Amino acid sequence: MKILQGLWTHKPLPRMWVLIALALWLVTFGNWPLWREVASLGHLGDLTEILYAAGLGVIVMGLTTMLLGLLCWPGTHMVVVAFFLLASAFASYFMATYHVVIDSTMMTNVLQTDLRESRDLMSWQLLGAVMGVAVLPFAWYWRVRPSPVKWTVMVKQNLALVVGGFAITILALVLTFQSFASLMRNHTHVRYLVNPLNSLWSLGVVASEPFQQRNQTLQPLGRDAALAAPRTENAKPPLLVLVVGETARSTNFAVNGYGRPTTPHLSRLAGLGEIASFTNAWSCGTSTATSLPCMFSHLGKDKFEALDSPSENLLDVLHHAGLAVIWVDNQSGCKGLCERVVQHDTAALKEPAVCAGGQCLDEIMLRDLDAQIAALPQERRAKGLVVVLHQMGSHGPAYFKRSPPAQKAFQPECTTNVLKDCTREGLVNAYDNSIVYTDHFLNQVMQWQKARGNKNAMAMVYLSDHGESLGENNLYLHGLPYAIAPDHQKRIPWVTWVSKDFQDRRGVSQTCVNQIGNQRVSHDNLFHSVLGLLNVSTKVYQAPLDLYAPCAKP
Repeated sequence: MKILQGLWTHKPLPRMWVLIALALWLVTFGNWPLWREVASLGHLGDLTEILYAAGLGVIVMGLTTMLLGLLCWPGTHMVVVAFFLLASAFASYFMATYHVVIDSTMMTNVLQTDLRESRDLMSWQLLGAVMGVAVLPFAWYWRVRPSPVKWTVMVKQNLALVVGGFAITILALVLTFQSFASLMRNHTHVRYLVNPLNSLWSLGVVASEPFQQRNQTLQPLGRDAALAAPRTENAKPPLLVLVVGETARSTNFAVNGYGRPTTPHLSRLAGLGEIASFTNAWSCGTSTATSLPCMFSHLGKDKFEALDSPSENLLDVLHHAGLAVIWVDNQSGCKGLCERVVQHDTAALKEPAVCAGGQCLDEIMLRDLDAQIAALPQERRAKGLVVVLHQMGSHGPAYFKRSPPAQKAFQPECTTNVLKDCTREGLVNAYDNSIVYTDHFLNQVMQWQKARGNKNAMAMVYLSDHGESLGENNLYLHGLPYAIAPDHQKRIPWVTWVSKDFQDRRGVSQTCVNQIGNQRVSHDNLFHSVLGLLNVSTKVYQAPLDLYAPCAKP
């Protein structure tokens, strides 16, 4: 009774009871997406299953109580409680709204998200979730002011919380082990829904990654790289534009067989045999933070994930070969890839026509690009150019911001970032409009290249970093662990255009490339395919992974 009275007064409450009350709040209200998922999986169908679910709740309660006992001390308890509540509030909102999970990859995405991306995630619903799950209980915690105790008593109390939490966790595991093990084995995503343990674990994994790499020295790569002589005399230096797409899924590209006209320019060029679209291409991750470093690596997905030291990448090898390399970013950065080459960021540009609301459409990357190229060393430009354009693309959840009025071919369009409030039609229309704009942008890139035709031999490669879920199986956005992610988050578009001058210089047949467009390809192929396309010789080049090698003359 005294505890209940203390809820509404300034009278301090016993410290242990306050922490136990917080743990109980986190287990219930801070974990409502977990309990919703358990119910949707059919684990609350009868009394036995309800008891097993209660056992899961006791396990989460025990672990949370242990953590509070370990971390809550006079100088830390306010920070710890605030973090636990805020982490649970934000995580529960995004898990419930978009059906994402909180793992180390998602935590990396959170830590690398810039202000432009963060703004797209803000909503009144998020504010309400944070107020209800975090702010109000923290205000209560501040109000009741847990009773001060001596250090010796505090140590005993914290030890009691740790031992008690451990005991009830073990007891609950013993009583419900069969059901618990079955749930975690058959539905692995559930383990990433437990708040705030998921956030703490993921932060720990991300923080420990630098220490897991035994050698922190950047490993050199392709220092022997050299640009081979062209096949024809007086050949123009190459200019390869590598467009790195964002959140584009292959199945929504008309050029790949989608039933809506989302890619009018690419479809027309494919019909004329001027571009090749690989219809069976796959990413090496489900988020930018994972895919971007992986796709520019020489190792391939499996070996890259086991990498124990940082290494130079494709851009470095191209630079070693003497080429001029520039990275132009309209996204949240190059994830360290472009640190040793020239880079240009569009974030600070203010052009009202294409930068409304503080976010620029991708065509901003072509503005002043000629001037940026002209500033590169002339001796490198004489050998050739590689321009990387990192798109904003179809980045969600505010898909409606990714296309201007002229490219909004499909209506009505969802105009909110709370995707569960969208109709299926409105959501798909907004996303498809972003693909229409990407098609428009790629056409602009090729037109820009053709305008430089008297200076360079042109080629363009476009591929996305990962795909996207648009509500299939009630999943949204991307970032699920690769093993359990749906194909929509992993299957990507990959388009190649090779101009006549470039074909003559390199001996690559566009017709041949068109004919191999249905073979399975992945990000593993990018490093070696770009080297082969530019005819860069180096010991790290592997011809079997070069998509274009079968179409290139010796």
